[in-house]
Amino acid sequence: MSEEADSLVAIVDAHVHIYPPDWVAHKPALLERDRYFGLLFRGPRGHMATAEDLIASMDAAGISTSVAAGFGWDDPGLCREQNDYMVEACRRYGDRILGLATLNPSRPREAAREAERALALGLAGIGELMPDGPGYSLTSPDTMDPVIGVAVEARSPVLLHVSEPVGHSYPGKGTVSPAQIIALAERHPGLTLVCAHWGGGLPFYELMPEVKRALKRVYYDTAAWPLLYRDEVFRAVHEAAPGKTLFATDYPLIGQAGLPERMMAAGLPEAAQAQALRETAMSVYSRGVRQ
Repeated sequence: MSEEADSLVAIVDAHVHIYPPDWVAHKPALLERDRYFGLLFRGPRGHMATAEDLIASMDAAGISTSVAAGFGWDDPGLCREQNDYMVEACRRYGDRILGLATLNPSRPREAAREAERALALGLAGIGELMPDGPGYSLTSPDTMDPVIGVAVEARSPVLLHVSEPVGHSYPGKGTVSPAQIIALAERHPGLTLVCAHWGGGLPFYELMPEVKRALKRVYYDTAAWPLLYRDEVFRAVHEAAPGKTLFATDYPLIGQAGLPERMMAAGLPEAAQAQALRETAMSVYSRGVRQ
């Protein structure tokens, strides 16, 4: 790590996105190449960032490590290019970036082979899976079992895009709901899942004993929470599912600066803050941590 990184508070941003510089420079071509990417990234919030951009943002925000994903590309070739860049970024920046493997499970065998390749190269997990883009179902065993099998065998977590089934509409909100996550977790009890965006409200159902049992290996990141929830959500989820929150921003959709402080002002107990800001993420994504 650099001297700058050594001086940072040990905070993990558990959900960011980075892309190869050539892709950022030629964004219009990607907008045409992938339908779902075009839907999400044509608007004013359609920001893209490179690994270098991310590191500069982390330094400014006081964040030591980020868990980085790409996009849920439909084209397996784009998935592979994304993964090659992610491996390169992780090797260049060491433990400052923990990368995730981009896959399209709608091509199950091909996705499973790519998962094996990417995880063997040192990536920390799989994700962010975005079923609404390529158009697959999380509850289809034929689609999901090959990739999930690789993840379980490698003890690798899977990050899922999950949407709240109520509230305002926005590009990319998607249709992945809490019920689908429960079904996936019940089918694969050995799988570690991280549900983005507070799991679409799923943690509140952990107050039901049977749901809590089914979700014992399911965690929730806070990505983009300022766009979705009041800050009281931190305390509410802590009460419903203690120890399962991973601080996350969804950079570059929104900036990292100021969000760690905003979370720390949300009223969590000190031990819960430490878990959310670092400890839980480092435990979940430990296979990608190079000592």
